[in-house]
Amino acid sequence: MSFSHNVKKELSKLDIGVYAQEFAECYGMMLFSRPFSDSEIKLKTESIHVAERYITLSNKLFAPVIEKQSTLKASADFINLHTVAVILPEECANIYSAFGHMKTDTTLRVNRANIEDEMCLRAFLRGAFMACGSVNDPQKNYHLEFCAAYKNLCNDLCMLLSEIEECNLTPKTILRGGSYVVYLKDSEQITDLLTYMGASSCAMDIMNAKAYKQMRNIANRRTNSELANINKTAQAAARQLWAIDKLEATVGLSSLPSQLYEIAIIRRDNPELSLRALGELLEPQISRSGVNHRLMKIIELAEEDEA
Repeated sequence: MSFSHNVKKELSKLDIGVYAQEFAECYGMMLFSRPFSDSEIKLKTESIHVAERYITLSNKLFAPVIEKQSTLKASADFINLHTVAVILPEECANIYSAFGHMKTDTTLRVNRANIEDEMCLRAFLRGAFMACGSVNDPQKNYHLEFCAAYKNLCNDLCMLLSEIEECNLTPKTILRGGSYVVYLKDSEQITDLLTYMGASSCAMDIMNAKAYKQMRNIANRRTNSELANINKTAQAAARQLWAIDKLEATVGLSSLPSQLYEIAIIRRDNPELSLRALGELLEPQISRSGVNHRLMKIIELAEEDEA
């Protein structure tokens, strides 16, 4: 199952028990389902848990006649698509009116009268997310979104998200395929919102995934740095060995000053050692920079001889 499915499952299993919050959550689910009008109320979802939550809240608050259908969605994963609908038009009209909407409304807006306090706001956003939201697998990338049918509804949702003081969210909007999308891409903001709505376990999964990515990136950078240093050292050693072989073939290593002769012999016999290790083989020992200075002098002599 997808990460988004797990989030919705966690949200749908929350125990509320407070009428105002149940009312707000049901309002969020219905308002962001498609369609939601005085003559038709219907929710389509891939989550059986969301469908069951929708039915439970609808029956508890309004007791309408509800029809549920499940069909196999044509996709690589063969996902079930669940459709839950209020059957009778008069019951749709009653529910529509109960949430403070009128038949004469030209567009859907969020009726804030249905959101009494902060806990109701949490419930409303939870309902909205279950109806039209999705969140990507944090192992891939960070992206959470709500998909709304109307521009004003999208803007109202964006405003509500921006007003959550403890989350400090900066939602953005975009028009995609005829739908209006409110989205977040910051991992911390996504975890804050999931926690706010009640999906604390899934929020922890995102934090764990982020920590794993950071550790993996640190390890990769360290490995890349070590490989770069190894390559650099190998190239330097190859150049030193070339110079030593060049001088030995032309003027002979015995013609070198004693200090250069000594380091040339040690480097030739120990091509794999670091400069520090080479310096420790000398008597008396010399520093890494001292070894490098002598080998650079050998390279200069070889290049002069070649010229």
